Amino acid sequence: MDATTRSVIIGTEETIAALVEQVWVAAPGFRALGCIVADRCPAHTIGGLRVLGTIDDLANIQSAVRFGVAVVSLPNAMTTSIARVRSILREIGVSERVVPPLRELLASPGPVARASADISLVDLIGREPYGMDRRAVASLLDSKRILITGAGGSIGSEITRIAATFHPELLIMMERSENALFEIDRQVARRFPNVPRKALLHDVVDAEGTRRLVGELRPHVVFHAAAHKHVPLMEDHPAHAVNNNFFGTKSILDAAVRARADRFVLISSDKAVNPSSVMGATKRLAEMYTQAVDAESRAHGGTRCASVRFGNVLGSACSVLPIWQSQLAEGGPLTVTDERMTRFFMTIHEAATLVIQSAAITPDPARSPVFVLDMGEPIRILDLAERFVRLHGLEPRTLRTTAPRLSTDPLPSLGTIDIQITGIRPGEKLHEELAYAAENLVPTPHAGIRAWATEDRAPAASEMVADLEAIRNCPDRRAVLAAIKRHVPHMKSDVYSYNDSIMFVQLAAA
Repeated sequence: MDATTRSVIIGTEETIAALVEQVWVAAPGFRALGCIVADRCPAHTIGGLRVLGTIDDLANIQSAVRFGVAVVSLPNAMTTSIARVRSILREIGVSERVVPPLRELLASPGPVARASADISLVDLIGREPYGMDRRAVASLLDSKRILITGAGGSIGSEITRIAATFHPELLIMMERSENALFEIDRQVARRFPNVPRKALLHDVVDAEGTRRLVGELRPHVVFHAAAHKHVPLMEDHPAHAVNNNFFGTKSILDAAVRARADRFVLISSDKAVNPSSVMGATKRLAEMYTQAVDAESRAHGGTRCASVRFGNVLGSACSVLPIWQSQLAEGGPLTVTDERMTRFFMTIHEAATLVIQSAAITPDPARSPVFVLDMGEPIRILDLAERFVRLHGLEPRTLRTTAPRLSTDPLPSLGTIDIQITGIRPGEKLHEELAYAAENLVPTPHAGIRAWATEDRAPAASEMVADLEAIRNCPDRRAVLAAIKRHVPHMKSDVYSYNDSIMFVQLAAA
């Protein structure tokens, strides 16, 4: 870090004082503007640094003194404060350098990672992300009422933040998690105080309530991001996946069409292609229903409905990155299910940007659009894990055995971190696909987005809905799977015989 960079130090009284002392010795040219403490502090200075305020004042302090880098040194036990600081720094566009407290570094049983690592997701993915044509998107969102379901989730919250920059008439955030809704509402209120907004604590599966709310607010554009996404959990709870992923989509889509919204966008997944999991199959069912509704709606000049498929999103709550970060902090090992496994990856911001961009594409008047995001070449998960380790200044050592590491096993040498192969989990595929073989994907006017250009054969929705309605609350797992397979016959079913205890062991190891 350049000594001239405008910086602050964030920590407790103890960690700030210790860090200042270390910096004087190791980097005498470094100067900080001041420090920000985790809790109220009676002192006006710590280690010669002026106390600028507390974490509660972080955004206001940045506005006042305009620092570009925050050196964060907080004890691991302060998980809530760490998460909050990282969230605020990300919102205000400040780079973060993490320096673990010396006491924790010395007590750690594993190798010591590079203290001030600043991991670039672009470096991990190995390609430059696509940008946005803001003029095209402005014509869709400017002065419009925009509704985002799952607005507190990783993708939903990023769509919300981006949409707020287009001066909407009303930004409607629908979310069933109280804490997630509170956080995204707080972010929007602080960053975009002039944007009218409405925070709705609501489960989109509640069709009657959804119809009432959407009818009252009459959004022009709806982004449906709410979904169950954890593959192994949905294998054990298929009725929940049907209820949330299919009937949640049906609920909000029916309400949007009834309210005569201009656009509806379903956020789908590459796991919907030749699905080997309940999660992927229910996403495919949601795509099929969206196509069927669009075919009927467009015939009468109504709402245009589209699905957008993409792969794994680095940094999201469901991704490998937070798991690996936690495992690295604990000294390892990092876990990878199979060394042959590959996935498509993009950042949260790129995914949200292209989802919004796809909504601005003029729909084909003769086809129900399914958009597929260009995610580059698939990346081997093991390669990604090794790259992640090296970006932290360590060397990876891959253990090619699915047996868990025992306390008697030798620890990796200093500067090395283990990568443990744990075995493929129920519902997972070695390689994901973004399109079926029969789907002819063609470019769109916008880089990074392709469209399904095959003949439009919208499925009959009524029979599918009736079949799934009969099992949406069914405790018989086999009956639920049979109903799904009737409508997604290409779903691979060889993964459905497994021992639940194995699944939970694998989840715990992940």
